[in-house]
Amino acid sequence: MTSIETQVQYGPYMMTSDSEQVYMNQEDDWDRDLLLDPAWEKQQRKTFTAWCNSHLRKAGTQIENIEEDFRNGLKLMLLLEVISGERLPKPDKGQMRFHKIANVNKALDFICSKGVKLVSIGAEEIVDANVKMTLGMIWTIILRFAIQDISVEETSAKEGLLLWCQRKTAPYRNVNVQNFHISWKDGLALCALIHRHRPDLSDYSKLRKDDPMGNLNTAFEVTEKYLDIPKMLDAEDIVNTPKPDEKAIMTYVSCFYHAFAGAEQAETAANRICKVLAVNQENEKLMEEYEKLASELLGWIRRTIPWLENRVAEQTMRTMQKKLEDFRDYRRIHKPPKVQEKCQLEINFNTLQTKLRLSNMPAFMPSEGKMVSDIANGWKGLEQVEKGYEEWLLTEIRRLERLDHLAEKFKQKCSLHESWTSGTVELLSMKDYESASLLEIRALMRIHEAFESDLAAHQDRVEQIAAIAQELNELDYHDAVAINARCQGICDQWDNLGTLTQKRRDSLERVEKLWETIDQLYLEFAKRAAPFNNWMDGAMEDLQDMFIVHSIEEIQSLITAHDQFKATLPEADKERMATMGIQSEIVKMAQTYGIKLSGVNPYTVLSPQDITNKWDAKHLVPLRDQMLQEELARQQSNERLRHQFAAQANIIGPWIQTKMAEISHVSVDIAGSLEEQMSNLKQYEQNINYKCNIDKLEGNHQLSQEGLIFNNKHTNFTMEHVHVGWEQLLTTIARTINEVENQILTRDSKGISQEQLNEFRASFNHFDRKRNGMMDPDDFCACLISMGFDLVSGPQGEVEFACIMTLVDSNNTGVVTFQAFIDFMTRKTAETDTVDQVMTRETVMASDKTYITVEELRRELPPEQADYCVSRMTRYIGSDAPSGALDYISFSSALYGESDL
Repeated sequence: MTSIETQVQYGPYMMTSDSEQVYMNQEDDWDRDLLLDPAWEKQQRKTFTAWCNSHLRKAGTQIENIEEDFRNGLKLMLLLEVISGERLPKPDKGQMRFHKIANVNKALDFICSKGVKLVSIGAEEIVDANVKMTLGMIWTIILRFAIQDISVEETSAKEGLLLWCQRKTAPYRNVNVQNFHISWKDGLALCALIHRHRPDLSDYSKLRKDDPMGNLNTAFEVTEKYLDIPKMLDAEDIVNTPKPDEKAIMTYVSCFYHAFAGAEQAETAANRICKVLAVNQENEKLMEEYEKLASELLGWIRRTIPWLENRVAEQTMRTMQKKLEDFRDYRRIHKPPKVQEKCQLEINFNTLQTKLRLSNMPAFMPSEGKMVSDIANGWKGLEQVEKGYEEWLLTEIRRLERLDHLAEKFKQKCSLHESWTSGTVELLSMKDYESASLLEIRALMRIHEAFESDLAAHQDRVEQIAAIAQELNELDYHDAVAINARCQGICDQWDNLGTLTQKRRDSLERVEKLWETIDQLYLEFAKRAAPFNNWMDGAMEDLQDMFIVHSIEEIQSLITAHDQFKATLPEADKERMATMGIQSEIVKMAQTYGIKLSGVNPYTVLSPQDITNKWDAKHLVPLRDQMLQEELARQQSNERLRHQFAAQANIIGPWIQTKMAEISHVSVDIAGSLEEQMSNLKQYEQNINYKCNIDKLEGNHQLSQEGLIFNNKHTNFTMEHVHVGWEQLLTTIARTINEVENQILTRDSKGISQEQLNEFRASFNHFDRKRNGMMDPDDFCACLISMGFDLVSGPQGEVEFACIMTLVDSNNTGVVTFQAFIDFMTRKTAETDTVDQVMTRETVMASDKTYITVEELRRELPPEQADYCVSRMTRYIGSDAPSGALDYISFSSALYGESDL
């Protein structure tokens, strides 16, 4: 006996949920019920008598009085043989009381053999014509052989019959079947059942709710005349009774169910086919959307990568700044929508695969090159190229900045050197010593010595010029040709100066013996003036030198060096005064001894006025102070920008990490239902309004880049880290919501209860020892054992567990995710449609034929589903089929991937 969810009680006996009938000793209550409502006994007598006669007439007999005609047990045994289709033991032929009791006992034993336990119902009560016991026994037989086997959508017996009535009468106005008594008083429910299955027998639209007698009599007449269901009730009894007898109504309605059972099977099969076809159509639409989105996203990646791979270096800082601005627009405007498209594509793919898996259909395989892994690899390649492009941009900007600085420095040093060497070749080529006096010769000798000293001092500048030119060439300076030409001219000139200098010294040494006197004061002036002049030239060069720094420490170093230089000015002033004192002594001596001076120091081209003029150039010192202080202020501003960026980044970075951890915790939390978790996640998604803070951080990042700030020691978080973390946070929330949606879809489609899902989640959380939302294979094995899976130890158990791992870890990642765990447990606890089940239902629709006609499809299926089947089914090949017959067997196999659709 199949399981009956509720209890149906008739007087002193009941049928329980574990399929047993127990007669209960409640005779006082039963007698009181009969006395309170004698109409019930009348209805039951008439209904049960008619029901028994509907079966006994198949054997050519009937009963008139239900308690009298069953007393000898003969017709009772005959009734059981007719409704069960089985033979009972041969009855006793005698008319004595013990013969009657023996026959009734044989009938009761047969009832018990069908899984019905009768307590306190004995043969003596039936033989003694006990109405209450006789009616109870007949109701037991009706429940067992007419009602118990009714099954509608996983409900059976009384609930199944009630659900069947509700489903069939739902479209009809004024009909609301909630029970088996007052819901049937107006007769509309009976007429609705008839019209639903045989609309040709009655016109429901003409029926009125205020005419229950007419409605009931119409139903009784039509069913007796056309459906071969005898009249078991009187309209007056039903209308005039406040609450008609439930058992009488159930007995009569069960005859409707059995009369329409064949049509019900076809309708059920059609409903299942519609469901399968609707799911298949929806899946095909999702596949087309995935292919379209994947093609568009991959096309955008293929168009973007060549642009990012274009690393042609520009020659000016302005063009490189324009490229950097274009890259910022790409990051800020063009890329974010594509990130959202990629996330949506992954969500659609996961949802599609889940629906296919739940429908027992093969997994969706996108077109070649459009797999999720292909998109992920393409995206990964895009981000790698993007990162390399940004690094190249910053490197090129630094290189161009360095080149501009070096080029300006090269030009400045070349100008100073060329200014110093101007006229030097002509001077060294002169032969004025040939006609000079001794004094003049000595003067020329001293001049030459001073020149050599000056020449040696300028050796460092020439080497610096050559080193700068070499560095410009190594950094690929765009005007390297002009730089090299100018550097080569200076080097050639320097070599020539060295040669001419040596020749002139040789000439002067040859005649040096001819000259003996020299003015020591002029010589001393020249010797002291020349180093001082070189020092002044170097000081002026340093004061006018260009500089570039990137930190406060570097500018502080320059300021310290400048302060040290200023500290040497008093000592330099003493040297200047000493040098000028020599000139004063020369003038004094000339005035004292009446020496006529030529006005030119024969040992140097430097005059006291030259020293004075160069010393007056110390006005460059405050200008240098101003430049250094302005640069210090700029570096301090940059440092503030660093602190400002670091302060925000050190908040946003950990915030993102914290939110990621919270999402990971939510994904494995078992508190509340899946709908509550979904609501919380979506509320969580709406409340994450942090984009303004990231945009503000992006603004500070742009200010830093505009200020050429390339490093920040105050934080470990870069703008790239924040962007990636933010994108991962949004993607993780969307993916977690998708996982919960898939769990809801799994629960609803598989019939898994919330308690089962919570049990699965609790078991997963317990064995997720690393708390990362995944289980290692060992933890997964332990989890299965804890949930009752019998994994045999030894090689056989290892093979069995390896097979399970291929189901939950198809990509061989070495871990089991929560979604894979839920899918596996769902397959073990729920049922889905299979190709055999679909084929069986189509066989019912085709009336057991191996083919199906277009007319049968259009009669059983809605128009849209019928058109879909006609367009997809192939023509049936066979001589036994009419023209236009279709092959539904190959179509069913194709739905589940066992052949081509």
